[in-house]
Amino acid sequence: MNEVELVGGQLVPQQSFEAITQISSNRTLLVQQLNSKPGKPEPVTGLKTIEEAFQHFKPSVKVAFETAEGKPVNEELKFSNLGDFGKEGLVSQSPFLSDTRTQQDTYQKIAKQLRTNKILKSALQSSESRQAFLQAIQAMMEEIDSAKQ
Repeated sequence: MNEVELVGGQLVPQQSFEAITQISSNRTLLVQQLNSKPGKPEPVTGLKTIEEAFQHFKPSVKVAFETAEGKPVNEELKFSNLGDFGKEGLVSQSPFLSDTRTQQDTYQKIAKQLRTNKILKSALQSSESRQAFLQAIQAMMEEIDSAKQ
């Protein structure tokens, strides 16, 4: 706990007993106000765990996303534990991010098929077969749309 660090050729004893580790150099730390109570912060006593702190402060933030068409999508993200700050926590509570992830997964599957499927590659080589393939896909899409109605 009382480690000694070498700074500029001089030994400097570490004087803090923090339980927080340093952030590695390949990470980004984002700091933002997550409550709507502006003003002078007041000390809060009696909170012993992180869960109690989340329950007391109820951090949340309003976020404005933008669709591919340029339309704004407003959502409020609420945080009830540390996991809510991660990728999975954010995606699970945001319909917009969830839809975007589904789209991304679909595009990745299509790209994989384009890279690995030899029959599909050969069908897309000539312009005539590519056009026929496109017409077949459009016909399937119209069929699916008509079945939905």
